[in-house]
Order: sequence, then structure tokens, then C-alpha cells
Amino acid sequence: MTTSTTFLGLGAMGSALAAAALDAGHRAVVWNRTPHRAQALGERGATVVNGVEEAVAGDGVIVVCLFDHRSVHDVLDPVAPGLSGRTVVNLTTTTPDEARELADWAAGHGITYLDGAIMAVPPMIGRSGSKIFYSGSAAAFETHRDLLDLWGASSFFGPDAGLAALYDVAMLAGMYTVFAGFMHGAALVGAEGVSATRFAERQMPFLTAMVGQLAGLAATVDSTDYTGEGQQSLRFTETALATLVRASAEQGVDAAVLKPVHDIVRRQIAAGFGGHGTARMFEELRSAR
Repeated sequence: MTTSTTFLGLGAMGSALAAAALDAGHRAVVWNRTPHRAQALGERGATVVNGVEEAVAGDGVIVVCLFDHRSVHDVLDPVAPGLSGRTVVNLTTTTPDEARELADWAAGHGITYLDGAIMAVPPMIGRSGSKIFYSGSAAAFETHRDLLDLWGASSFFGPDAGLAALYDVAMLAGMYTVFAGFMHGAALVGAEGVSATRFAERQMPFLTAMVGQLAGLAATVDSTDYTGEGQQSLRFTETALATLVRASAEQGVDAAVLKPVHDIVRRQIAAGFGGHGTARMFEELRSAR
């Protein structure tokens, strides 16, 4: 190959992306604000440069994996006039509107823009289970598909540059609340000397079984029928949550994880929907728009 891929940002994830490209035989130019992070990639054959202008001097695709939306502008704005005709694949975590803003910014500079959301942790890159969502330029997605597929299973969500980020934040919302719930449970049993590892051995299969309920909850939400047979009522859910809050106090554990869910349920009951199924929490959440 005569064209090099440029990687801007060499944190744990950026380094994993660049390493996978090098392992597949791609030429790579790498840059990071703190140069020592590039050393290992240089030893694997990457061209290490000291400045962004030098990094983007070629004609290959530019892969950006930085700290946040502001960081992308801080790094690319100074060199934007010279990027007309180039392709930027932005794998920095952003909000949907931030991704759309970057797409508009790129279009204003004649840059082809593809936004990506990585649904994996760095050690998973290039391995089974790694998935990356993309949206924005369909042409960029197809042209660079061989590179993109090195990192994980690639899915394209369409020309709206914000859709990949939208799915990303929606899925991360579930992940982080599950993590927080696990930590709460570990704190409860930990008050009696039970290790988090021992608790995880019991919690993991339980959560796996409960995840199987998502399809049914989704069907209920899409039908907007929260009164069907077999649905656990909000009144029952409120009683269960109130018990969990009291138990937390007894164990000396902060119930901050549970209280927002409890409040959502109580508001729906106060609005007259106590007999509806628990899935009706969805209506309370989307009413905030």
C-alpha cells in the first residue's frame, strides 16, 4: 500500500485502532498530544510525527479518536483549510447533535465525514464481539470498509451523521445503569462481609435471564398497551422499590441509584396509571422532551 492512514489520538482506544491497522499491513501515521503514547506504535512500524499538520500531510483517510467533541475541533480546526477533498472518520464519543455539527463543519470545508460509535473496549478491537456503528457519508463507509471491518463488525445507519452517536448513548445508558445497579447490590451484601466477586457469581446469571424480558417490554412500549395480561403493575413495582430503598437504609447503603427509578414510578402512579404495567415508565421518560 502506498497510502497511509492517519490516526489522531492515541489513548487506549486510538492505539488499539492503529495497532489493528498495522497488524493487517496498513501503513499508518500516528500523532498524539503527548508524544510518548506513540512510541509503542512506532516500534511496530507506524510513522510517528510531532504535529497535526505533518500528520495530515498525506492523502489517506484520517481517523480521529480524541477525548471529546471540543477536542476534535481543537485538533482539526487549525488544519481544516488543507483538508478539502479528504475523508475524516471520527470515532470520538459525542452526542448526536455534536456529531451533526461536525458533519456540517466538515461539509463547509469540503471534507467527507463519517461518524462512528465504538461498542467495545480497547482489548476487544479486532476481536469477536467488537461492533462499530457508523453514519454520515455512505461513500466513505463503502470506500474504507476494509479498514473499518478490521476493528469490528461494521453497521451503517444512514446519512444522518448523528444516528451512530444516538444508538451509542442509548446503549451506554443501559450499560451504565446496569453497572450502577450491580455496585448497589454489591454494597448491600458487602455490608455483611460478602465479596463483590461472590455476589457477581449469583448476579450475572440472574441479569442474563432478566435481559430476556427486554423483547417483551419493547413490544409493549411499541404497542402503547400497558394494560395487557401478565404485566407487573406500577403499584407492585413501587412497593418493591420502596422495600429496596428501606433495605438500603438498613444496610447503610446510599439509595441514590434506586431513587430516580422510584420517583419515575411514583409520578406515573400519581398521574393515575398505577394499574398499568411497569413498561409505562417509558412514557414518563419521553414526556421530558
